[in-house]
Amino acid sequence: MSTNLPGTPGTALQEPGAARAASESCAPLVVYFSSVSNNTHRFVEKLAARAVRLPLLTGEEPPEMTEPFVLVAPTYGRPNGSGAVPPQVVKFLNREANRRLLRGVIGAGNTNFGPAFCLAADKIAAKCDVPVLYKFELMGTSEDVRKVNEGLEQFWRQFPQPRA
Repeated sequence: MSTNLPGTPGTALQEPGAARAASESCAPLVVYFSSVSNNTHRFVEKLAARAVRLPLLTGEEPPEMTEPFVLVAPTYGRPNGSGAVPPQVVKFLNREANRRLLRGVIGAGNTNFGPAFCLAADKIAAKCDVPVLYKFELMGTSEDVRKVNEGLEQFWRQFPQPRA
């Protein structure tokens, strides 16, 4: 597996620090978008999951997934919630194969957005008919990481795993 350097955009499969032991094919797969702030990236690299980062630039082609995954998406703060879902995530989900393999959404946001906190996760879940599994603020806390790791492990057991 290749690893992108922290802060480097790309779609390479990444082995986050806490997830090196989770590189087996039965470990949860997380697809995520992180802006240049890298808040979402910092959160995902602490998870015990395989991870694929969506491209930072909208002109780059998003990956086409071949196995079930959970999406981690930040919310962009715009008036009235318009544009809450990052365009890179929209482009990724516009591929029918990716939507078909999406199993759940984890939202990242900022409580300063008020009612729009993690609105992107709510919009994606409603549009793709999948559950919102968790919401965290900015780069999350150690408690958020613990809860997401436990929840992903339990949630992932529900899906048939590919044979090696």
